[in-house]
Amino acid sequence: MFIRDYTLKKTHVRPSKTGKEHTYKRTSTICVFRCDNCDAEFERARGSMDPKRLNNNYFHVCSNCDAKRFAQKKGVERKQVWNMSASSVLPVSKL
Repeated sequence: MFIRDYTLKKTHVRPSKTGKEHTYKRTSTICVFRCDNCDAEFERARGSMDPKRLNNNYFHVCSNCDAKRFAQKKGVERKQVWNMSASSVLPVSKL
């Protein structure tokens, strides 16, 4: 689950050809997510992600969890929806 994003500003110092030190700044945007498997919060750099995945239409899994096992489990849940009868009283939003 996508929670929020924030910008992180870092300053660095590098020496020039003549020996003087120059400071420069770099900004990066960090996105905060909640793992859909274990409910732990984790962060990722926005530049390393596909922009389409920055919403709650996708599942987000932290690095501590096994993403492939999570995907297999979600596949089984979706398959069970197809096996339900049309006269089921369960609401579609709960699935």
